[in-house]
Amino acid sequence: MRLTYKGKSAVVTGASGGMGLETTKKLLKNNISTLMLDLKKPPKSFLDSYPNAHFKQIDITNFKKLRKIINNYCIANKSIDYLVNTTGVLWFNKDISSVKIDFSIWDKVYEINLKTMVYLSKIIIPKMEKNKFGSMVHISSVDALSGDYKPQDAYGSSKAAMIRLSKSLAIQYANKNIRSNIILPGAIETGMQKRWKRAPMMKKNIEKNIPLRKVGQPEDIANGIMFLLSDQSKYITGTEITIDGGITAKP
Repeated sequence: MRLTYKGKSAVVTGASGGMGLETTKKLLKNNISTLMLDLKKPPKSFLDSYPNAHFKQIDITNFKKLRKIINNYCIANKSIDYLVNTTGVLWFNKDISSVKIDFSIWDKVYEINLKTMVYLSKIIIPKMEKNKFGSMVHISSVDALSGDYKPQDAYGSSKAAMIRLSKSLAIQYANKNIRSNIILPGAIETGMQKRWKRAPMMKKNIEKNIPLRKVGQPEDIANGIMFLLSDQSKYITGTEITIDGGITAKP
């Protein structure tokens, strides 16, 4: 099946990370102008290779600056058709049980993982409404679906809240031809998992527990994102797709 895209412009947050960068590459190869937003700069070679990539360095918890950047991009491109929201933090040593967590860590995780989704919705959805077209894909996590003896309670609960918010947005704006879906990745080899380089046995032990016997790559998530953005998924909204090598299917 060949995927096609009606839209011509996109915003990607967390665009310099593994999933974001891979998705941006695929958007650009489909001639979709893309605004890349991230605190971290992408490789210079990437920007040189793709003239339709427009990078802005930003902490997207800065709502005022975020709104200005997106508004200017929309004026230049006449629309924003797609939103890919990969923003998220997982602080292993600080994000612990809610019984023991520092409230400042809790609040910051929620601001980055969840509140930025509200910021983006508030800025971008009205622009999609004007054109009666839009597709949004947000990145949650399989961690939203279960508890853990070694918890990251702020991360998991914020990612669960993203699922609920995506469903609500899907229902609210379906009559404007605006779709909202969410992807729940399992173990994926991104910058968030730097610990695997320091402890390769940890990665091998995780892979033993995954039915497909391997951790995922950013491209595996980007492929799911591109499908949910595409014209071929036009009857899909308010749902979630789990991409985890089968781990959540286990008893």
